[in-house]
Amino acid sequence: MAEHRSMQRAALLDAARSLLSEGGTEALTFPALAERTGLARSSVYEYFRSRAAVVEELCEVDFPVWATEVETAMAAADGAEAKVEAYVRKQLELVGDRRHRAVVAISASELDAGAREKIRAAHGGLIAMIVEALGELGHGQPRLAAMLLQGVVDAAVRRIELGAAEHPETVTEAAVAMTLRGIQP
Repeated sequence: MAEHRSMQRAALLDAARSLLSEGGTEALTFPALAERTGLARSSVYEYFRSRAAVVEELCEVDFPVWATEVETAMAAADGAEAKVEAYVRKQLELVGDRRHRAVVAISASELDAGAREKIRAAHGGLIAMIVEALGELGHGQPRLAAMLLQGVVDAAVRRIELGAAEHPETVTEAAVAMTLRGIQP
């Protein structure tokens, strides 16, 4: 029985990822989750109390996977500057992952305070990964520099997600250049 519930929960989360990445916030409804999984709509409520609870669990399940991928890319890099570059590139590479698109599809304002705090904490973990490398590069305030660097990454993520005129690789290259050289040509 426990294994069945676990499989149903996983199926609901997978359906939620698909719905969010295909149609954004409006697409994530309990009737749509029920339809995608073959469950009765009332059964969906046995697993999740709200859309925010679905998104919160997606973050709990998927964010550690992304963080591990970023951390692995940084560990493979040689030197502080290469670690910064790996940090930026890996995050922007993950934009195409439907797990990432799904969670980003819902704005933080739709989540309850607990869910928003968990997302903030997860992002804080990402920022903590890069502080040491920025310190090695000589930044006097590496934590502040890490937060600003993440701002560049977040702006690049939004640009890619909007389907901007630039190709995602162009946005990635610009973000890497901005983080490593600032506005210098």
